Amino acid sequence: MASTALFYVTYVFCLALGLLCVVCVTYWSSRWRGGFAWDASALQFNWHPVLMVTGLLVLFGYAAIMYRVPFTWQHKKHTWKLVHSGLLLSALLLSTLGLCAVFDFHSGYHIPDLYSLHSWVGICTTFLFALQWALGLGVFMMPCSPLGLRKLLKPVHVWMGGAIFILSVISCISGINEKLLLTLNRSTAEAYSSLPVEAVFANILGILIVAFGFIVLRILTNQKWKRPEQMQEESQLLPGDS
Repeated sequence: MASTALFYVTYVFCLALGLLCVVCVTYWSSRWRGGFAWDASALQFNWHPVLMVTGLLVLFGYAAIMYRVPFTWQHKKHTWKLVHSGLLLSALLLSTLGLCAVFDFHSGYHIPDLYSLHSWVGICTTFLFALQWALGLGVFMMPCSPLGLRKLLKPVHVWMGGAIFILSVISCISGINEKLLLTLNRSTAEAYSSLPVEAVFANILGILIVAFGFIVLRILTNQKWKRPEQMQEESQLLPGDS
């Protein structure tokens, strides 16, 4: 009982922290970067951090820890597999839209694509995310998928999910740092090294993202919060119940 109560406290804190990350990145883009548009301008670029933090980080993290919620244990796992897959699909679509925003912006300003370490990590993370989702759909959701194959690939699927989430955290904080370096250092009045208000706010956003990452990983690695194996569901050979 104490473990369950501690989980729910941690879970609510995780949800609130993820939402705070989305609010902060949106406020940063609105307050200091001028807002949003979809016209290949700098305002279009502002969609990139918002969509990537929302999709690649927060929704991905929410989907990853969903199976740890004791409430979901009262229902067939296949039901929550559908919810898990749907959340991840939403995250993938937002991430893809975020990439479209930055590529379109680069094209409009004739800026080279994929030249920075941040862009390399980010594009690899999104690619692995898409591959992970497609393989998960094919292996764990299709009725024709053999139960033995699902059992074999489940540890790989879980490990890859954690690895992709860590890469998502790295991508987001490196992107924030790169944006500050590129924008503030072009202004002689507000260099990044002088820590203007925007820099302080964006640095705090980065800390919040790291904290969210730690909380998600803590939930995922606590064996006491792992969903119990349901032998009855497995015997029914329901897709995604391995």
